[in-house]
This record gives sequence, structure tokens and C-alpha cells, in this order.
Amino acid sequence: MPVGPTTRRRQLGSDLRRLRELKGLSLEEAGTRVGISKATLSRYETKEATVKWPIVEALCREYDTSGEERHALVELAKGAKIQGWWRSLADPIPESMNLMLTLEDEVVREDHYACVYVPGLLQTRAYAEAVHRTSEVDCAEREVQHMVDIRMKRQEILQRDEPPRIWCVVDEAALRRQVGGAETMRRQLQHLLAVSDLPHVNIQVLPFATGAHAAAVGSFAILRGPSPELDVVYMDLLGGGLFMEKRAELDRYRLAFEYLSAQALDFESSTELIDRMSRQSR
Repeated sequence: MPVGPTTRRRQLGSDLRRLRELKGLSLEEAGTRVGISKATLSRYETKEATVKWPIVEALCREYDTSGEERHALVELAKGAKIQGWWRSLADPIPESMNLMLTLEDEVVREDHYACVYVPGLLQTRAYAEAVHRTSEVDCAEREVQHMVDIRMKRQEILQRDEPPRIWCVVDEAALRRQVGGAETMRRQLQHLLAVSDLPHVNIQVLPFATGAHAAAVGSFAILRGPSPELDVVYMDLLGGGLFMEKRAELDRYRLAFEYLSAQALDFESSTELIDRMSRQSR
């Protein structure tokens, strides 16, 4: 899977910090050697700023990297300036969604736990419209359609030549909650059956019979990068999204998802339950 600009920047920051620490240099010492401030180098290493590739090359020389590694890091710096498809949209989008789109465009795998609604990547247009109209009560219809257009565009990652693996554990409550009316819900359930046939999409249902479980606090998604240190946890909150990337936070949510998957029905049983619910909604 191609590596996108945000993942490149995050990988570059991680590598620059590793190389500096191997060399035994402080931020101030390394920055002084290449003519930048301690604060600027810190922003580079913490992925908060796009790095100029000549600075990367200079740092690599100070860190005594091999020519091959120096070339690879310079290429990462150059690629970090590429922008995603959503940057060309005429209407603005919320900052939290901007980051979500950026990260999602570059993932190798997404793990979703959904307890209220079907995950956005698996929603039909009618279902998504009903969700937005209910969640964003002050939005004009034009804004609703704009947000739904973006959600439908997001789903194109499922059709890529090298799509990410999508693993969803969906609470039974989310499947029984009637969103948009009986017909909209029936078509949504049928859509889940269709996408579950894709080799890179796994859907499990967490049944009511499970009782208390590992993620009773709410829905979340783990956006997994090319390496574990690039993973990010996303939680959709009222008024915006929350992103977490500290190791302890990642470990907690990875473990929670493993427990949820173990407690959920297997793929075949999940498909059978969704099919029964679809037929019952007629």
C-alpha cells in the first residue's frame, strides 16, 4: 500500500528522533549543527511540522547515517508535502475530519467497534443522511449532503487495488436501532451482507447475550499504520473527534478490540444474524 504524506511525516519524525538519540545529541546540539532551533527540531520529531528536505539531509550527515538511509529519509521528507483529494473540496470540513481523512487515506488496517451506528465506511447513503440529519440538528440540508458526499468518497478506499483491511465489531444494538425507517434499515443490512463478501472486510456482531464487555464506554476506531508506532485511536465525540497515539492508550484499545472480537459471534454466525434481521425488517 502506498504511504501517504501524514504517515511519511510521522515516520520521518520517529526516525529523526531515533537517529539523534543513537548519536547521543540533545535537541539543542543537533539543531545548532544544522542551523535550526531546538524548538523547530522538536516540532520535526513530534510530527507537528513538515520538514524541509535539505534539513533532513544535513541532519542525516550529522547523525552519520548511510547513504541509503539518508536517501530514504530525504524521499520521506519530499513526499510529506503531497496533499490528499479532500484538500480540493470547495466547502470547508471540520479540522477533526480533515485529520481523520488524512490518516484513513494511509492506513493498512482499520479496526472499528460500533455501538450506536454502523461504521461510516459501511453505511449506505440513505443511512448516512439519516444519521447526519439527526446528529447535526442545526445543519442545513446542503451541509448534510456535503458531509454525506465526503463519507461516500471515503468508502472508495474499499475498492482500491490494495485496500486496507477493515475489521468491524458491531454491537447488536447498532443493527437493531432503526435509522431512517424500515426500508433504509433493510437496505443497510443488505449492504453489510454484500460488503462482508469482500476478502478484506470482516464483520462480527457483538450480541446482546454477551452482557457487559470491554468497551462499554463507546465506539472507537484503531487506524493502523505500516508500523505499530504509527497507529492512532479515534473516538467520535459530540462537537468533534478525539485522537490518541500514546503507547498506553494504544495498548489499551488494541487489547479492548481483541476482547471484543473474541466475545463477538464468528463471521459466519454474524452473517446469519444480519441476514435474519434483514428479512425481519421487511
